[in-house]
Amino acid sequence: MPKKVDSKGRWRDRTVTFRVSDEERKVLYDCIKMSGLSKQDYLLSKATNREVVVQGRSPRVCKALRDQMNEIYEELKRLESSEECRDELLETLRVVAATLQGMDDIRL
Repeated sequence: MPKKVDSKGRWRDRTVTFRVSDEERKVLYDCIKMSGLSKQDYLLSKATNREVVVQGRSPRVCKALRDQMNEIYEELKRLESSEECRDELLETLRVVAATLQGMDDIRL
């Protein structure tokens, strides 16, 4: 097996795993998509308490934000006459709002 070396010349041959629920996995993957980072870079940043900086000009980030906003919009329409609201939706909405707040020139 060839060595896995990152951009700083570090040999990364260790794997770290953990278990999550389906709901937690969805929230995690939504956050990763909206960050524009790789899953590894996002998780390392969060695990080491480093700030995740979103690159707003990335088409991938814009698409992820647009998709999340569409999903939230559909869920809010469904909940319009109900008092029910999923915690995962609220967390995703918080992440989307914080991301959009940090972007100045983005058109979704």
